[in-house]
Amino acid sequence: MPERDSALGDAADQHTPRLTIGEVLAVLRDDFPDVTISKIRYLESEDLVHPQRTPSGYRKFSRADVSRLRYVLAAQRDQYLPLRVIKEHLDALDRGEPLPAPATGPGSVPPASAADVDTEAGVPPLTSDQFARAAGLEPDQLADCVQFGLLSTDADGRHPATDLPIARAAAGLARHGIEPRHLRVYRTGVEREAGLVEQLVAPVLRARSEEARTRATEKLRELATLSAQLHTALLEARLRDLLRP
Repeated sequence: MPERDSALGDAADQHTPRLTIGEVLAVLRDDFPDVTISKIRYLESEDLVHPQRTPSGYRKFSRADVSRLRYVLAAQRDQYLPLRVIKEHLDALDRGEPLPAPATGPGSVPPASAADVDTEAGVPPLTSDQFARAAGLEPDQLADCVQFGLLSTDADGRHPATDLPIARAAAGLARHGIEPRHLRVYRTGVEREAGLVEQLVAPVLRARSEEARTRATEKLRELATLSAQLHTALLEARLRDLLRP
């Protein structure tokens, strides 16, 4: 199969020794610790990277292939972009077109800030006082968030750092007079959405194949992004109706 031209490579790439999939994994893992061989194979199956094949069927990756993989993995991690959108970006680059500006308007999903990183990045669970200060909540507001099921604690009464985005949103709403007890409707809605998504991906997540689980994880990420976008769009449409004369 002829190799595609890529804007992420250059002419010198044709003379650079190609890498096996294991070597590509070793190159990428410093920046993307969660990447696996199954993940790389999956991205190839989605037409995002195009390694050559030896006569015996082994994959051989060029420097441009590795650059494409870095682009895909970074776009997923930092911008939460679904693979369909990432592929459109790569196709645009290959055609010599500029990429669209990152979405910041309604419906976009912002990248996590350093303060929102979970324990995988070394942030330990926080005490209630630490968590309340980091989130901008008063102690009684934090207690209400726990009481009404918005937040939870571990066996030692500490809060995971991954819950900070929830707590900060609750703090912002509280400044507008919306108390944690009013937010139960959000929790109920999320539980229903999660149940719907679970029906779609649970059978695949139970599969023993690592490649099947990788596909399910990608599908889960994309469904979560689309659900968030739909929720925001519906809410904004309803609020626009309120503003109409």
